[in-house]
Amino acid sequence: MAVKILIKRKFKDGTLKDASAMLIRSRAIAIEQNGYIASESLVGYDDPNTILVLSMWQTKEDWDNYKKSPARKENERNYAKIMDGVTEYDVFKIGM
Repeated sequence: MAVKILIKRKFKDGTLKDASAMLIRSRAIAIEQNGYIASESLVGYDDPNTILVLSMWQTKEDWDNYKKSPARKENERNYAKIMDGVTEYDVFKIGM
């Protein structure tokens, strides 16, 4: 069953250029993973330092495998350096 993953990050002031480059790199890695379907990035209307990534995967297991991958873990360590807080995740099934 396909799933959508909501990934919310709040970045420190002045780091959006770096955050954008990192998001592009993260998407390039995700595209190569089994089960990846698509993703989009949304910028907070009232708080442009808040970025929400909606990522779609064929199964939750595909997402879990990607989330555990060394490349993604490295990206998360890099994100942490420019974030204000921690990454928040929500997983949703598509359909009822």
